[in-house]
Amino acid sequence: MQLDFSEIQNWQQFEDLALAYFEVVKDEDNNISDVFTEPSGEGGDGGRDILITLTVNDSLVTYKRKWVVQCKFYEDNVNKGCLADINIPTLIHEYGADGYLLICKNGVTAPLSTQFESLRVNCKFQYNYLIWLGNQFKKRLLTHPDLLRQFFPKYYAFTQQMNKIKTIE
Repeated sequence: MQLDFSEIQNWQQFEDLALAYFEVVKDEDNNISDVFTEPSGEGGDGGRDILITLTVNDSLVTYKRKWVVQCKFYEDNVNKGCLADINIPTLIHEYGADGYLLICKNGVTAPLSTQFESLRVNCKFQYNYLIWLGNQFKKRLLTHPDLLRQFFPKYYAFTQQMNKIKTIE
């Protein structure tokens, strides 16, 4: 059995999963000392599901990085039309952020990937533009058993059963 998003019921639960991921990410050994998350709330979000501020210490200085996060819980690949009404650089600027992260349940189309690549290369403000495909996000989630237990109870139970079997052998 592999981790998949079939246990996630809807877009709201997917956003809750992304929010929960960022709330626990500071527990990893990656110099993040604090994480502040702000969900957009109910109603139209204008391209921002979550606003995340990471406090990072690189052993010389402590600084903050702010990200606008958009989650897409689509069965099909996310395409440019899904983001057509969002001016991503303006959105980043509006929130005083450093970048924009698109988290997808599945994947993206080639034109959307090309658009993000172009934004990365040509943005005069040097904002960051990232896409986490579904498999990339799942890989990150695998290191957080508490999130697996909360959002993927069937998968978590399966892994616990497999660990018991390995212990017996």
